Amino acid sequence: MTRIARTRLCLVLLMGAALPALVPVAAAAQTAGPAPYDERRGVFTFAAGLERSLPAVVQVTTLGQSEGPTSGAREPKPLSTGSGVIIDARAGIVVTNQHVVENGTKFTIDLLDGRLLDATLVGADKATDIAVLRIDAVGLTQVEVADSETLRTGDIAFAVGYPLGLDQTVTMGMVSGLNRSGLGDAVEDYIQTDAAVNSGNSGGPLLDSRGRLIGVNTSILSGGGGGNDGIAFAVPSRIMMVVVDQLLAFGEVRRGEIGAMLGSLTAERSRELGLGIVRGAVVLDVAPGSPAEAAGLRRDDVITRIHARPVANAGSVLATVGIAQPGTRLRIVWLRDGAEMAGEVEVRMARPDGLVVGLDRLVLRGATLATASGEPAGLLVESVEAGSPAAGADLRAGDVVTAIDGLPVSDMAGATGAFGAEGARTLTVRRGTEDLEISLGG
Repeated sequence: MTRIARTRLCLVLLMGAALPALVPVAAAAQTAGPAPYDERRGVFTFAAGLERSLPAVVQVTTLGQSEGPTSGAREPKPLSTGSGVIIDARAGIVVTNQHVVENGTKFTIDLLDGRLLDATLVGADKATDIAVLRIDAVGLTQVEVADSETLRTGDIAFAVGYPLGLDQTVTMGMVSGLNRSGLGDAVEDYIQTDAAVNSGNSGGPLLDSRGRLIGVNTSILSGGGGGNDGIAFAVPSRIMMVVVDQLLAFGEVRRGEIGAMLGSLTAERSRELGLGIVRGAVVLDVAPGSPAEAAGLRRDDVITRIHARPVANAGSVLATVGIAQPGTRLRIVWLRDGAEMAGEVEVRMARPDGLVVGLDRLVLRGATLATASGEPAGLLVESVEAGSPAAGADLRAGDVVTAIDGLPVSDMAGATGAFGAEGARTLTVRRGTEDLEISLGG
């Protein structure tokens, strides 16, 4: 039984694997050949590139409030530790994971040179698991950021961080896959690597062979024991930088949308549509007057490519649309009745209340709802995006919303009126045989 486990990073330099015949070059110019060679020591090494970046990798400690054992006084205590990386030395900008800083009231940064600094949380984005901290210090080192779009499967990669209570640790592997999705996050487009990543590595950098930042380590796929099984995932620098820029500018991520309600293509759905593929995003509904409608998308179309990127599931589309600036035109390719079609869709700013209304479905704060066909009457929750406000409220696929703020709801018209404003809503939900009250924040 596999599970996705959040991680934290560590340092062990693994350089013992045999490499193919390589051309030696001077140590000072470690080179253009298949791998760098230190002629003075007579060894192959990536140390020169990595050593420039290692001082930029930090340990992040998150503290929260707790009751004192006798006095009742409230004082912060460590809640979690992870890793992070400095991307702007002058401004003191540190990038880490959202789950590393979650529930924290105070944050500290340990530098490689031994300094311990207080940090301020600038902002965090649960959908991409990225958070930004700021520190005030001189003599900081920043990592060079590379374009993750240039990565290829088979590239050498290094994970750096502070795993399992160890000091800074480096592990080596390779890029095992690109555009990975299906891990349960709202925005999915991960780099997969087999570099060892363990508890404590979360938020630390994934570096290329020149020591440049290509991603932020965020999770592992574990076979049940909770340890490293050689499958780890990182948020690519392409997505990270967009999120960081928005957190610095606004304190939050302002996502784009196209007015299409999407579901992931499954084998069963593929057979219903007469397709021979199992990867893609199914258009469940299209909001009238939306960019998706203007682009020609219709219900049951299957999006297979967006912005020249393959679409594995609905999360793949969200990964591209969600970080695109409003006004951006994205080229999309889709299948309709087995025939391939193409066009462009313009991204618009998502509504603050997260509401998108289609013909017979609506999306509210990450949950897709449709009129329930059976008993009880209400709105059936078809899907919930991980990392969304709906997921945070514990709304689940299969729930039936029977009332909103105490008023019964039985159709889309009633729901649209009740949801069409910012602010929290109290949903009465039938889950199995139970009726639950769920507060869905704005």
